Amino acid sequence: MSIFGDILSKLGIGNDKKEADASTPAAAPAPEAASTATPESAPAVTAISEVDVVAQLENLAQSHAEKLNWKVSIVDLLKLLGIDSSLTARKELATELSCPEDKMGDSAQMNMWLHKTVLQKLAQNGGNIPADLLN
Repeated sequence: MSIFGDILSKLGIGNDKKEADASTPAAAPAPEAASTATPESAPAVTAISEVDVVAQLENLAQSHAEKLNWKVSIVDLLKLLGIDSSLTARKELATELSCPEDKMGDSAQMNMWLHKTVLQKLAQNGGNIPADLLN
């Protein structure tokens, strides 16, 4: 599993989508089958719930032994989720998320880019991230 996939998994993001994908038939249903679909079955296929990422991370931060500032630090965010936060792991995550080459050579710039990008990608995948954390 990718590092970003691990982040999504730890936050419970994408679970509904996977369930919906699993319940969707591989082949398109015949027109008569589509017309007999019940309303109760439709939400299971299309509904993807939003995950309150901030609430989850705040709860984790309260019970964590270290005082971690996940709102500004990718290292703290990864630590909070129990994911390897080493430079090697962060470089792997940055590569996975297509970090620009010019930022890869400067760990501070890479970390800032990575933190912002991870939060943006969480939002794109169903995480409820406030706008002030995305800027």
